[in-house]
Amino acid sequence: MSIESNLYQKSIKILTDLIGFKTISGNNNSPLIDYCDAILKENGVSTFRVFDNNKERVNLFGTIKAKKTNGKKPIILSGHTDVVPVSKGWSTDPFVATLKEDKLYGRGSCDMKGFIACVLAYVPNFSSANLDRDIHFSFTFDEETACIGAPLLIKELKKRNIQDGICIIGEPTKMKIIDAHKGMNEYTVHFEGLAGHSSQPHKGVNAIEYATRYINKLLELRQELIKRGPKDCIFDPPHSTLSIGGVNGGIAHNVIADKCKVEWETRPVVKEDAIFVTEEIDRFVNEILLPEMKKVFTNSNIRKEVIGEVIGFNRVNDSEACEFVSSITGDNSREVVSFGTEAGLFQEIGISTVVCGPGSIEQAHKIDEFIEVNEIKKCLAFLDGVKDKSII
Repeated sequence: MSIESNLYQKSIKILTDLIGFKTISGNNNSPLIDYCDAILKENGVSTFRVFDNNKERVNLFGTIKAKKTNGKKPIILSGHTDVVPVSKGWSTDPFVATLKEDKLYGRGSCDMKGFIACVLAYVPNFSSANLDRDIHFSFTFDEETACIGAPLLIKELKKRNIQDGICIIGEPTKMKIIDAHKGMNEYTVHFEGLAGHSSQPHKGVNAIEYATRYINKLLELRQELIKRGPKDCIFDPPHSTLSIGGVNGGIAHNVIADKCKVEWETRPVVKEDAIFVTEEIDRFVNEILLPEMKKVFTNSNIRKEVIGEVIGFNRVNDSEACEFVSSITGDNSREVVSFGTEAGLFQEIGISTVVCGPGSIEQAHKIDEFIEVNEIKKCLAFLDGVKDKSII
């Protein structure tokens, strides 16, 4: 068996194992991190962990130190370990990797355990190489829920003065270079009113009705965001977006609902749009909705819970990260996406960043998610290039 074939088979084995960990966002990902950490440490990689408050969800960061440095910037290979929930309709067990012809099926196969599997399979090659730059490995939690984990890791990197380098975020792009995306802000708004009999609505405070008015205001703001779209915007659609993700409230037809919950998000093209939406909706709450609610019931409340506020990933002329990837792939094109990643967080602390990884975003989050095995091979070839540009 050739070295290339052995590396490919190893990647498939690791990906199979990774899919078996049910790391749905918000759940404990420690068993998967233990698995990754073991592979890294077996190959002499020094690691540290950054936990959430409950010590259940954890980020992992590892480093292979250069044998001799000559000014080359370190490389960070980064991926998130969480996956989105599974809906009904899968033709196979979503947490059992299934290889059919040229596709490997399983939740997270594409987004983005495929990249992590390739990186872990390639670790021995990095460890045995005569490196002239540091190689870092970054595995985060809960990227799918507004990048909750990465900011904790970024804070630790700043403490350790790891703020220079080239970061490659291996999200599924079919190994195309992505150099920009919108921001991503997610909120859950809790409405608390006063329950009562539906025959006397004037004596209660209907949380659902006030939530409905709140949603209508958001929809008005969505139209304003379209009007505010900058000229020559590089994104599709060419403006900031706003979406209602969920509404939940009420217990019966004949009971005034005292509680309701609204989930929504906005993806700003520029931070000014995020500020605009926040100021307008907060003003509507504080000057109109809440005073009306409190006239009937003084303990009425509207509470906005920030799930996550992730800055956008901005296009940079002469990006070191993009040029580095181009020098390996031979592809000088640059593309943008509307979905969010952790790229802006690394960029914000001065690390040149690019999004480039195996698989297609068209398969992400879907029933029967899969990655084409050829994408695994392309990623391994890319890692070969990373190593070749990192040796004395």
